[in-house]
Amino acid sequence: MQLRPDSSLGGKSRGCQYNNSNVIAQPIEPASVPKKNKVVHLTSVHDPFDVRVFHKECKTFAEAGYEVVLVAPHKQDELLNGVRIRAVDEPNSRFERMIRTVWQVFRAAVDEDAFLYHFHDPELIPVGLLLKCYGRRVIYDAHENVSQDILNKDYIPPVLNKLTAALVSRFEYSASLLFDRIVAATPSIAKRFSQQKTLTVQNFPIRNGIQPIAVSYCQRPIVAAYVGEITAARGIKEMVAAMGLLPSNVDARLILAAKFRPSVLEHEVKQIPGWERVDFVGWLPSNEVAALLGQARMGLVLFHPLPNHLDAQPHKLFDYMSAGIPVIASDFPLWRKIIQETGCGILVDPLNPKAIAEAILWLLEHPEEAETMGRRASEAASSRFNWGIEAAKLVGLYQELLPTTA
Repeated sequence: MQLRPDSSLGGKSRGCQYNNSNVIAQPIEPASVPKKNKVVHLTSVHDPFDVRVFHKECKTFAEAGYEVVLVAPHKQDELLNGVRIRAVDEPNSRFERMIRTVWQVFRAAVDEDAFLYHFHDPELIPVGLLLKCYGRRVIYDAHENVSQDILNKDYIPPVLNKLTAALVSRFEYSASLLFDRIVAATPSIAKRFSQQKTLTVQNFPIRNGIQPIAVSYCQRPIVAAYVGEITAARGIKEMVAAMGLLPSNVDARLILAAKFRPSVLEHEVKQIPGWERVDFVGWLPSNEVAALLGQARMGLVLFHPLPNHLDAQPHKLFDYMSAGIPVIASDFPLWRKIIQETGCGILVDPLNPKAIAEAILWLLEHPEEAETMGRRASEAASSRFNWGIEAAKLVGLYQELLPTTA
């Protein structure tokens, strides 16, 4: 594949079509100019149906009248909710993803021949820079604090962690100056980039996706819910241990709706006293998550106090609020501000199973107060913490960068 910086990306044989296992070169007629109402989202890391990438951003732009393509590792090409998913091979390892998958994402991006590209992973920064070299408009969607995240990577030798984090952070910032805009998932992430180029688009839930269910709080099963990726750093061991500390006469259950990562963690957690009170239902589609939360008495979000967690705004926190249930959350400054301002839950030390158990028991023993917390949570989600507000920001950004006319 040859690229010519003095022409559109369409002025050539336009690359490859992809299926789920092979890369097959097929010549395609070149386009004279790239389409101005077309946007291509790029990810090499995320699931194609990632909540932020697909259900929020891609669907928002499709509904706004843009032609939207999502290039992502997937088994097959699909058209869903007005979004065309262009599949690249699913990697078998981290190394393969960072080399082969990134290259395939770039090839597919070139082949799509759009004016505007919106990418979601730091490892795609070189792809974004190449697209800028060929005159395309590029948005970098920064989901997390990359340097802090690297400090917690157990596959990087500790002696190299700080150096790697510093180098990657410098590279990310320098590259960001060349992109047209940065979209940051939290205010703290936004502070890491040029304020003139950065728009904060927070990861609040889609309001019509999760709604409070009109079931009396006291009539609900005695269930605490956790949805989302299950990892040690997100408090799974402490949650299970807390269930084991509840009095024997309290018939409470913890429902886990997600996947263990890594998968071997599941076996380890099942050995913890308290697992006998856990129902592990695995990954659920969004409508079933909504139904689960609508029947629960509380939601747990108990991330460990790691650097990249302290300023995070986990989607599950706002999902619980949208569902109208009280939350039990880690006592981090940012989360404390949200929960204390709204009066929607209890803050605890996430490393202390006894404190978690006491919070669960308090909500069960004070159902009227718990129901009031849930009502406050729902009201705050409706007025402040919802995707509709954030979506309007993004659509405005697109209108600024790229008129909708072809």
